[in-house]
Amino acid sequence: MVFVIALVVILAGLVAALGGFAGWREKLARDSAVGVRTAATLRSDEAFRLGNKVAGLPIMAGGAIAVVGGIAGLVMPATSGLLVGALVGLAGLVALVMAGGVLGNKAAETVPAPALAPAGCSGCACGAGGCGVASALNRA
Repeated sequence: MVFVIALVVILAGLVAALGGFAGWREKLARDSAVGVRTAATLRSDEAFRLGNKVAGLPIMAGGAIAVVGGIAGLVMPATSGLLVGALVGLAGLVALVMAGGVLGNKAAETVPAPALAPAGCSGCACGAGGCGVASALNRA
C-alpha cells in the first residue's frame, strides 16, 4: 500500500508538467486558475503570457523530476527506497515550481504597466445627456 505515495508523486509531476507545457506554449488564460498568478503577472494579458512562458520550462523540468523520482521509488525493492525516491522527486518538483514562479514573476515585472483608462466615462451616470462627470465639470 506504500506504493500509493510514489503514484501520488508521479501524478503531481504529470499535472505540473502539463501546466508548465501549457504556459510555455502560451495556452493559459489569465482568467483561469492555472499558471503563475502574482500581482505582476495579473497586471495585463501580455505580462501573464510572458511570465508563464518563462516559468513553463522550469515547471516542466520539476514535473519530469517528480515522475522519474516516483518511478524510481516504485522499482526500489525496499520501502525505504520507495520513500527516498518519492521524496527526492517531490523535493525537485517543489523547488523547480517555486523557481519557475520566481522567474515568471521577474519576467512579468519587465512588462510595462498598461495605461490607465481616463476616469469619467466608465459607465457611471452616462445616459442620454452624456457623461455625468463631464457635464458636471461643464456646469461648474
